[in-house]
Amino acid sequence: MFYLYSIIYTVGIVLMIPIMFFRRKNYGSSVSQRFGNIQALETNEGPVVWVHCVSVGETNAARPLLERILKDYPQHRLVISNTTVTGHQLARKLFSDRAARIFYFPFDWRFSVRRALRRINPKIILVFETEIWFNFFREAHKSGARLCIVNGRLSEKSVEKYAWIQKTMKRVLHYVDLALMQDNKAANRLIRLGMLSSKVRVTGNMKFDQIVDESPSENTENMRRRFNIKDDTPLIIAASTHAPEEEIVLAAFKRIWKNSPDELPRLLIAPRHPERFDVVEKIIKKTGFDWVKRSDAESGRDKAAEVILLDSIGELRDFYPLADVVFVGGSLIPHGGQSILEPAFNEKAIVTGFHTANFAVIVEDFIRNEALIRLPEIAQADISVQLSGVIGNLLADDAMRNKLAANAYLAANKNRGALSKTLAHLKPYLDSAGAGNTNG
Repeated sequence: MFYLYSIIYTVGIVLMIPIMFFRRKNYGSSVSQRFGNIQALETNEGPVVWVHCVSVGETNAARPLLERILKDYPQHRLVISNTTVTGHQLARKLFSDRAARIFYFPFDWRFSVRRALRRINPKIILVFETEIWFNFFREAHKSGARLCIVNGRLSEKSVEKYAWIQKTMKRVLHYVDLALMQDNKAANRLIRLGMLSSKVRVTGNMKFDQIVDESPSENTENMRRRFNIKDDTPLIIAASTHAPEEEIVLAAFKRIWKNSPDELPRLLIAPRHPERFDVVEKIIKKTGFDWVKRSDAESGRDKAAEVILLDSIGELRDFYPLADVVFVGGSLIPHGGQSILEPAFNEKAIVTGFHTANFAVIVEDFIRNEALIRLPEIAQADISVQLSGVIGNLLADDAMRNKLAANAYLAANKNRGALSKTLAHLKPYLDSAGAGNTNG
């Protein structure tokens, strides 16, 4: 099955070549590293902890754990790998001066995985949120590294898919030393796939333990000044949007804008994927709104623009303190939604679409605690009207908006604690790393 997997995986990579070519600006610099060509680490300068975070969400979730490892284990060297360009850029922004290496995760072929492992020589590998790579897991185990899944999540849909290769999954999961899962359902699903229950623990979702500054950052204040964002001028943020959500949001914003009796609101759109920045720019141009891009040089247009395109990486969290209402994208389409936690920790009123399966447990908890408004499942043609009504009502009703925001903050904070549980389970592995290989 491993051989067949490698063939299928290779076909998938070959089919991606045209995409990589057309997006070579993003992929070009990463290809060599994806073949395992990573600058080698010296073997006598302390044990290496390799943390793999697929994209921006996992990198943000891993941040508090990485900070603690750097603080509590200064003799360890931290390396961070990412799959996506955005995740890589964020990791470099946060840890470039403290991590020994930040690189792209190797393609899951034996030769590229082995090459990366030889050059990094990790004692511990922490894989965030159940990224299961057959060859990487096997070769990591063969290398003597301890392999741990951290902040793991596993949907029922994924279980049904993996169940077709149950025997192979059991073999792959045998290579994992420890799986720290977000909730009991995810833990039980992993056990059903063949993971030994003795290796599985439930620690909660580390995204609840993300670092949130108590006061606005310097960048927040710079953006407040640059775009003249005032307390009496409502700001709506459309966060992590996917196609065609920008068109829907802009149509809703036009309705809100026309029906606003007082100060006219403003809209900031933050597309989820940077390769769509140019596409979203063209969509905004067609609306007739005055608009600007974050990446443009500062000008007088910034202060009056009705729509702001956030075409930068890692700055969305700096804009959340300035918002009145946050719509979280990926939820008006069957993508499954993006994380609602950052706007919640910033005490903002949050609205999502119906499709929130990626964060089902969190969203259902927020709904029970009146900490979130989720739109019903309706025809796409009617969504902009529904969305404009919900956001318009929140902007018009300070009490309702403030209650929703306060409840979101409380719902997010009550679930903290996954970080301490995770560290407690990882401590034996981190402690023993400096003493040599403990693989049994």
